[in-house]
Amino acid sequence: MTDEPPSPDGPDEFPTEAELPDDPVTAVDIDPFAVDDDDFESIDAFATAEWKHETTADDRIRTVIDRTTTPKSASDIADTALVSETKARATLNKLAEDGIVSSEQTPSGKLYSRDPEWHLLKQIRQLADSDTLVDQIQRIKQELAAYKAKYDASDPEELLVSDRDLDQDELDDVSHWRTAERELSYLRAAYRLNEAKAQVSTTTESGAGQPGTQTSPAGDQLPLE
Repeated sequence: MTDEPPSPDGPDEFPTEAELPDDPVTAVDIDPFAVDDDDFESIDAFATAEWKHETTADDRIRTVIDRTTTPKSASDIADTALVSETKARATLNKLAEDGIVSSEQTPSGKLYSRDPEWHLLKQIRQLADSDTLVDQIQRIKQELAAYKAKYDASDPEELLVSDRDLDQDELDDVSHWRTAERELSYLRAAYRLNEAKAQVSTTTESGAGQPGTQTSPAGDQLPLE
């Protein structure tokens, strides 16, 4: 009985010393692009070709519509996504059926944009998967507390309607303050989503609990109503 040869960790044949380059390979010798940039006159044309080479038509349509907040026609989205209008319309209609895209019929034709609720839920799900969710919440809360202490106001609107004349730096603070409040609402929603998922997981794993209740991660009975 003979032992089977071990599985090779590399290629079956290696280049000989004569076949190796005289100079060592450096990072400069590595070409990260799949498309030859010598074929294009501008960096924009090269980037466009690279994007088309590395992605599918559906990928590009999803990327474009995910950034489309103002309703646009299938033709406009097709031009940006580098696909035919027929392909764009078919994909957009399917995404609209799935609730990912909003569509509206106008006298000039159907217009498409990303669905704001779906986009918001997507952001919240992404935040819920973050390992630093609690740290982010604490950071934003500290930022908001600093604004409240600095301006002796409970929120940016109170500062805006006050008799105080605000300079540009203070108006910038108002804008950042509003952004921080919005971010905190998203982070809290993500945290509540995690809590809900944990409760469902605990209930499913235990297989226990009385009808009409859910078991929290701590083991408490929570009423459904």
